[in-house]
Amino acid sequence: MEPQAALFRLWWNLAQSVLGQPECPHRNADQLAANRWPIYTAQMTTPHPSTLADGDELLALLTLRFSPGLGPRRIESLRQHFGSARAVLAAGLNEWRQVAGLDSKVLAGLGSPGLGARAQQELERAGKVGVTLLGRGLAGYPQGLEALGDPPAVLWVRGDALPLETVPRAISIVGTRQASAYALKWTRDLSGELARSGVNVISGLARGIDTAAHTAALAAGGVSTALLGCGVDVVYPAENARLAQQLTLVSEYPLGTRPATHHFPQRNRLIAALSAGAVIVEGDLRSGSMITATHALECGRTVFAVPGRAGDPLAAGPHRLLREGAVLTETVQDILEELGWHSAAATAAAPRPDLPPDQSSAYAAIHPEGGTLLEDIAAQARLSLPDAQMAITMLQLSGLIDEQGGRYFRR
Repeated sequence: MEPQAALFRLWWNLAQSVLGQPECPHRNADQLAANRWPIYTAQMTTPHPSTLADGDELLALLTLRFSPGLGPRRIESLRQHFGSARAVLAAGLNEWRQVAGLDSKVLAGLGSPGLGARAQQELERAGKVGVTLLGRGLAGYPQGLEALGDPPAVLWVRGDALPLETVPRAISIVGTRQASAYALKWTRDLSGELARSGVNVISGLARGIDTAAHTAALAAGGVSTALLGCGVDVVYPAENARLAQQLTLVSEYPLGTRPATHHFPQRNRLIAALSAGAVIVEGDLRSGSMITATHALECGRTVFAVPGRAGDPLAAGPHRLLREGAVLTETVQDILEELGWHSAAATAAAPRPDLPPDQSSAYAAIHPEGGTLLEDIAAQARLSLPDAQMAITMLQLSGLIDEQGGRYFRR
């Protein structure tokens, strides 16, 4: 079977069996309603100043985010139609009616009083607790999320800046909360090796596999990012409060939002899009990790699966993925080689050669430990695509870089 056909078959079968019937990770509604999650109220890390460069547009995006009935797709339709979120709010009812897909209830919500004040209060509250808000189309918003059909209009981030590459040097590791001792040890080993290879380890801060992945990445001296199904100032589960303080936390939900069953399948798509590939360690056929795998395929990401014991229900998910074309994963090298990455130890950065400005900027934009797409080089170097292509061509002629599969590597 051709690789493209295998990937399509994998995506189709997963979509049929998983999406639309996800197994929610939390079934006890009373537990979710209870007030059991600690909230950070102390000063946190300093917000990234670049994200507030266009405060008016960010405030407008946040106002739309709080408008009843407006999800990510409708907000983007409005933004594209009017040119900006500010222009949307400056328009009137007759102009809003010209946008397809807006019913009377949504149109009424656009004019709701108090939404702008609520957005302003959210911005002020975020500033006080060191949380950064990133608006779609503004500086700092991660380009990897554009692979989704419904990127969030606004992200809440607590911690370091997110990677801006179209396909980040990041790997998500997901699996069951009731993980076996074997799976936990394997996850810790893999996560540590990825972190030492300069890879951002991404997961969901849940018990089991997620916690093992985050903890091992930090212990190895690396970085790790957690996508949440609650606000970034709310820790769930509560026992991970100390771990959460060492991670970059990301959510599409406002501050103070409590965990809810329907939030977790949604956050899984963000885990997939912010990674170059998703590693599925353990999980049954309808687990949240299989939802993440489906989203990864939809985003054009690579799915990796860890083989388990025959007949083990928790191995059913990874084994299904392997039968349908996922990359069999036993060591970190399986991931690094599949993605054309190199370990950090093997690619100690050489002194940058003396180059003309455009070539120097393009060379600096190529990740020293792995391949970089032309679009990412242009964005990082702040060059137009034609200028970036010319600079890349000159660097190739000079023997400083190589191209493989549409990605550029330093020699």
